Amino acid sequence: MNFINPTKGLLDLDKMFDDIIEFIKDDKDSSYKLMIGTDSQPGRVICFVSAVIIYREGKGARYYYRKFQHKKIPSLRQRIFMEANYSIELANLLSAKFEKMGKTDFNIEIHLDVGENGKTKDIIKEVVGMVTGCGFDAQVKPDSYGASKVADKYTKSM
Repeated sequence: MNFINPTKGLLDLDKMFDDIIEFIKDDKDSSYKLMIGTDSQPGRVICFVSAVIIYREGKGARYYYRKFQHKKIPSLRQRIFMEANYSIELANLLSAKFEKMGKTDFNIEIHLDVGENGKTKDIIKEVVGMVTGCGFDAQVKPDSYGASKVADKYTKSM
């Protein structure tokens, strides 16, 4: 699984994690949030982009993303649940890496591309329940910028 960082280029999962740890070690006194969001763009095939953002609260962030394709998915509902699932899978991988380091209190947010306005308002409870049931905090629009801004930016160029 490879990710792209706009500054550092292509990184595998381990190198991305090491870079996140380095970013945190650079300013140990700050508070951090790790945000993961996935967005998709339908077409002949569906372009998915998962973004990982390490946010140093009040002092900037660093992000990474990965793009991948999937065959056409029949409904918006299925696509939204797939986006959430891809984010949860990634959160589980990173959470396990933090646990190996003895860091069990690291808060990971899943940013969902759903909101009160638009076609996704009817599935907010279900998809948020799926995320929180997996032990992660869920954010929806307008607070889910990991999915609706960062990941969305890269779904447009395939």
